Amino acid sequence: MAARGESAFRAKQVVEWIYGKRVQDFADMTNLKPALREALAGEFRLDPVLPTNQQGSSDTTRKFLFKLARDGRYIETVLIPASPGLYGDQADRLTLCVSSQVGCAFDCKFCASGLAGLTRNLDAGEIVGQVIEAERIAQDRVDNIVFMGMGEPLANFANLTKAITIINAHWGIGIGARHITVSTSGLAPQIEKLADFEVPVRLAISLHGASDEVRERIMPVNRKYPLDRLFEALRYWSTRKKQKITFEFILIEGVNDSLEQAELLARRSRPLGAKVNLIPYNTVEGLPWKRPSVGRQEAFFRVLQGHGIPCTLRREKGHDIAAACGQLRLKQETAEGIVEAPVKA
Repeated sequence: MAARGESAFRAKQVVEWIYGKRVQDFADMTNLKPALREALAGEFRLDPVLPTNQQGSSDTTRKFLFKLARDGRYIETVLIPASPGLYGDQADRLTLCVSSQVGCAFDCKFCASGLAGLTRNLDAGEIVGQVIEAERIAQDRVDNIVFMGMGEPLANFANLTKAITIINAHWGIGIGARHITVSTSGLAPQIEKLADFEVPVRLAISLHGASDEVRERIMPVNRKYPLDRLFEALRYWSTRKKQKITFEFILIEGVNDSLEQAELLARRSRPLGAKVNLIPYNTVEGLPWKRPSVGRQEAFFRVLQGHGIPCTLRREKGHDIAAACGQLRLKQETAEGIVEAPVKA
């Protein structure tokens, strides 16, 4: 606004229209001069993400496929309700799993997001736009944000932190920092940068292996940042932030579900006071991995419990709608000829 010779108050008005009143057209910003509305409409857009497809229903996990207005590529965003209320009424909390990139460059062997590689980073507007559009579709307020969708958030650090600032700000979406979680595959230097970021977000680590041998088998990032380097960064995080670290651990049959891995995971978690979230693998078409039996899952869980590690074993949330990151987007882009169908492993 300053560059246009307008007062700072005009910026405040626009922000209120976008984040407070959620208008979708500059023409609706009635307290701005018509000439300014026209100028803004010619230079900016208020719909960076466009709803294209949806799986799931209003009382269950829902996956949204959004088309990006800038270049027609696709991303996925998942809305996850808490467990239903005591009397079967609607869940009182909603968590939104947000994407940070189109595709992913990190090639985790169990994940659909990276099957077609990385296309580009999302800009801050495309990240925040997922929140606004999900709330519009759900006609409800999102309570928690988790950056666990497509892409590696810390590989898009500048846009990620700008989006978090907007999501957290009282003039923006207004979600408290303790309700925002950033998940990373283990980019140690960026974890240290995030530790110094002014918004005290929570941190989740996609660990998925408690030894370098196992982790390198499924997570190539471990070759660059092995577990010793990763845990050095986590110790630094613990000196800067009060929030507990969470280890995300996808259980894959015959890969990382041994009781030996459970023992190692317990030993790594305890010094940091970390929590562990065990996630039975979500099947991805084209990938060979399988989820362990329920008995195997529970045996792994009991080992952690026996060591006094705070842990959860996630039950079904979206397995029936292909909620694993990237599946719906990949199917759509393959159908449109944007990407080639990945070769099945």
